[in-house]
Amino acid sequence: MRQALTERLLADRHSLPLSVALHLVPGVLIVAAYLLAGEPLALALGAPVFLGWAIALCLILYPLLAALYWLGHRRNGRLTLRGVLHYTDKPLPKAKLAALAIPLFLWMMIVSLALIPLDNFVFEQFFTWLPYAEAGGSATTYLDGHSRTAILTTLAICLPLTGISLPLIEELYFRGFLLPRLAHLGATAPILNTVLFALYHFWAPWTFFSKLVFFLPGPWLVWKKHDIRLSIAMHVGSTLISTTAGLIALALNLLPQSL
Repeated sequence: MRQALTERLLADRHSLPLSVALHLVPGVLIVAAYLLAGEPLALALGAPVFLGWAIALCLILYPLLAALYWLGHRRNGRLTLRGVLHYTDKPLPKAKLAALAIPLFLWMMIVSLALIPLDNFVFEQFFTWLPYAEAGGSATTYLDGHSRTAILTTLAICLPLTGISLPLIEELYFRGFLLPRLAHLGATAPILNTVLFALYHFWAPWTFFSKLVFFLPGPWLVWKKHDIRLSIAMHVGSTLISTTAGLIALALNLLPQSL
């Protein structure tokens, strides 16, 4: 049974039902981890719910990365991602990589900020009933209502997690593992991958439409150029810069004492 599971997951193609499940189940588990562990722990510590979501993401995404290494061990007899991930052979020369990655990074940074009003509107119209609706629709609601010290501490703790390692794991999984196994769908593959990735964010469903807009260029170019570094630069770069900028601004008293 274990061998059959390994072969099915490592096949060159995933069936549509399998791919949908592999895209969405981690998002369901993250919400469950937040409600059962992340939120209670953050509340007990008197920390912003942002910390609770970081905890929930860690509880699911790090084991997910371990599962990818397990697949690599099953295939190669050692802990490796060789044969598990694709689009990792670095086909683009550095100059061309930079020429594509920098605009992707800027696109995500600028467009994601520009679409925050859309996120707020969708949240207010359709999602205030959620049990974690205190997260809200804006970029800072996850931190609202706490002291500058609590927010500063939370951002400092979460910077290497939500700023670097967690989005990196998402890219390895969604673009390195899942997207190549949809490649037989042609140009539909990056579109479907982006739609399912946006849906995977069950903890912020009000961001679905904005994510479709600002995220699609990344998976599209990864599929087109077969180089996962493009979406890593876009995704990890934007989360790292935005979290670092918020942390620095707060440390220098450039933000209100309580958001």
